[in-house]
Amino acid sequence: QVQLVESGGGLVQAGGSLRLSCAASGSIFAINGMRWYRQAPGSQRELVAGINSGGTSNYADSVKGRFTISMDNAENMVYLQMNNLKPEDTAVYYCYAGVRSGAFPYPLGVYWGQGTQVTVSP
Repeated sequence: QVQLVESGGGLVQAGGSLRLSCAASGSIFAINGMRWYRQAPGSQRELVAGINSGGTSNYADSVKGRFTISMDNAENMVYLQMNNLKPEDTAVYYCYAGVRSGAFPYPLGVYWGQGTQVTVSP
């Protein structure tokens, strides 16, 4: 079993910054990649950024140049540095991971965190 726990959300004024963290724990053999999604009220969950174990990252157009995703493979952590935040970034942010875990052959599973609220005031 694998657990993901996010932290770092909060209330910030437009133009400010926040750093989200997500810690993966459990019987982890390897993490293939991790992502951040977000869901605003009345909207579908959308991909914000992703990164694989090799360090290749991708971003939604709406956050390019403002958000940076990074991964610490040794600590099974993923971070999302969010700069120049805008009110439209307000959402619950969820951590997602593709993880090989358990016993041999270490099957691949996907896991979600519980979410952390980010609120950006005008």
